[in-house]
Amino acid sequence: MVSEVSNSLLNEYLMKIGIIGAGSMGRALAAIWAQQGHAICLSFARDEVALRRQVAELLGASSGTPAEAARFGDVVLLAVPYPTLAEALVGVADAMAGKPVLTCVSGLRPDFEGQTIGLPTERTESVAEEIARLLPAAQVVEAFNTTFAEILQAPKRHFGDQNPSVLYCGDHAPAKAVAAQLIAEAGYQPLDLGTLRHARSLETLATVWVQLAATTGLLPNAGLQILTR
Repeated sequence: MVSEVSNSLLNEYLMKIGIIGAGSMGRALAAIWAQQGHAICLSFARDEVALRRQVAELLGASSGTPAEAARFGDVVLLAVPYPTLAEALVGVADAMAGKPVLTCVSGLRPDFEGQTIGLPTERTESVAEEIARLLPAAQVVEAFNTTFAEILQAPKRHFGDQNPSVLYCGDHAPAKAVAAQLIAEAGYQPLDLGTLRHARSLETLATVWVQLAATTGLLPNAGLQILTR
């Protein structure tokens, strides 16, 4: 049943996407995917008036609570600050059962002055693994944590004739195929990193990348690309 749901998303191409997190990342991806023709339900904003105004500018978009976004979406994106994760997930578990759930939530904070880079964290699991544990029936995929909201908000993601990479990982092949499609539609090169356990490395890489971009002065005009041949 799970595989059939995800495969049908790819076959139909256009999806209903519930987004929990109406910050810069969530709003930017909502705009990109709405332009692709997907239906969007955007949720979890501190300023509900601003949220409704933003949604009104997106074709085929609506706003709601996190639970409503979770029920609405064939696919769900989690794009909330880690300290608000528990609040964002209240009442959504049943609605996410069997669905691809993309997460770019980070539990590590870059030090923008570069003083603590490389120091170990007290975490014993990635945030993506934590989310999978909290939502055991969902198909969790880590993605979009190696890019900046400013790049997503630009008219195109191109750097000259190159596209930046977005690495993703998860334990469910059909959900990862959906993630790869959405990554490509956003203008990135999707690269499969493996199982969800690899989110531990991916989340660490994302933190290092943000910190290096900040301390070198390249933030936000920098894209991470993995060269392949």
